[in-house]
Amino acid sequence: MRTMLSLAFVLLTTPAFAQEKAAGSNIDTRIGMGFKVSDAAVRKLLPEGWEISPATSGPNQGANLNVTMVNMQTAYDAEGKPTTPYRGVAFTVPAKKKGTDATVPLVAAGLFTSNYAPGAYGVFLPARITIDHKTGTGLDGKTTVEQTWQLRADGGHSIDIHVQYVAGVPTVSKVEQRVYSAAKPDFFRIYRFEQATEVVRSVPMNVDRVSRVSFKATGDKFGMLFDGSEQLISVTAIPWYSRHVALPAY
Repeated sequence: MRTMLSLAFVLLTTPAFAQEKAAGSNIDTRIGMGFKVSDAAVRKLLPEGWEISPATSGPNQGANLNVTMVNMQTAYDAEGKPTTPYRGVAFTVPAKKKGTDATVPLVAAGLFTSNYAPGAYGVFLPARITIDHKTGTGLDGKTTVEQTWQLRADGGHSIDIHVQYVAGVPTVSKVEQRVYSAAKPDFFRIYRFEQATEVVRSVPMNVDRVSRVSFKATGDKFGMLFDGSEQLISVTAIPWYSRHVALPAY
């Protein structure tokens, strides 16, 4: 299983580079959440010359911040040798350079296990992470999935997430995507991934199979984003995600 997958959560199809350098591959399970938060707070995460560019259609329409819960199962380096998987929560802004039309995911912040902090994008804090996952099927044949995440880092940074939803039949898709860093905006990685996704909540699409959901984040960057005025736009379950990562070769 070497052709693999990724979330940042907003998808953008792009042409392949003629010359690339392999960087690794991984298989994850993920959950994506789209939020509408204060534009002023999000702008503080963006580098100079970039602007917010929310989706104008689809299940995540209007969201200006995407949160991806990454639970990596297996990981391999550029030579295909096994490496230690990492886990964490990434904050990504749908953004574009001023004067251009291309919206891309800009990774801006997050908490991850210490083996992936600050990470390839240079923005993650190391954290202690606990994930509790429960799946149950009733006599009616319906399957309920429940996840609880606790992330704790130094300096008062924390994230607490709880989500429970009724699972359905996911859709499989293949995506090619460039993902950029808010800390070093000229840097990006090329993702080619296959994933199974299922929108379990979408305000624009009037879909809601989420029975319980809560999200709390504290710390310098997180607190200004989640001050109680945020609106949850969407929840997307990603039961499997297989990704190959490459870097452009200049």
